[in-house]
Amino acid sequence: MSGHSKWATTKHKKAVIDAKRGKLFAKLIKNIEVAARMGGVDIEGNPTLFDAIQKAKKQSVPNKNIDSAVKRGGGLEAGGADYETIMYEGYGPNGVAVYIECLTDNRNRAASDVRVAMTRNGGSMGDPGSVAYLFNRKGVVIVNKGELDEDDVLVAVLEAGAEEVHDLGEKFEVVSEATDLVAVRSALVDAGIDYDSAEASFLPTMQIELDEEGARKMFKLIDALEDSDDVQNVFANFDVSDEIMAKVDA
Repeated sequence: MSGHSKWATTKHKKAVIDAKRGKLFAKLIKNIEVAARMGGVDIEGNPTLFDAIQKAKKQSVPNKNIDSAVKRGGGLEAGGADYETIMYEGYGPNGVAVYIECLTDNRNRAASDVRVAMTRNGGSMGDPGSVAYLFNRKGVVIVNKGELDEDDVLVAVLEAGAEEVHDLGEKFEVVSEATDLVAVRSALVDAGIDYDSAEASFLPTMQIELDEEGARKMFKLIDALEDSDDVQNVFANFDVSDEIMAKVDA
């Protein structure tokens, strides 16, 4: 899981200092709207909505924007779009498997954006099923480290179904089956442990080791994909050593 963890670290740092903050806000708002449409506006009975709101608040999305998104999703306010989730598959530099999650109200636009980003940045599109088998759907909770150590987190979540806890440097990543996500998140709250985000994700079952050039190309491709308003998440099965990550960050 190390490659995933190092990329997760970079992603969480990047989210905080992202110059395209408006784009990030828009994606978080879209998540809320879809969660409210799918499961209703009551956060007590809709854990997906609860987690979408929590993540948006952690990224300082204004409460009025959050409230409007919930109302649009629940049909209580006009202006909501009919979003659908579409998964695209392909390959990045060095044969890295890329699994792309889109949330869109325009299937043709999403497909075009993904294809252009891939082909212009050293990637290629794959057929449905070509890389999906290399990823497992998991529950992922990101926890602020603070004064906590790994054992504190493990003790809190083990009985709730957590499988692994990874040290991401400034944060911990708690991995479980997607079906145990709510139980794990609740266990953390019960233990008085604050968390940044809790969501279902796709984690790779194996990684491809990248050198500095490969890492730079891969991050450029991911940035290009994430620049599309329709792309919500990009999952990829690469690993980058700490030494190379430091060079890339520099």
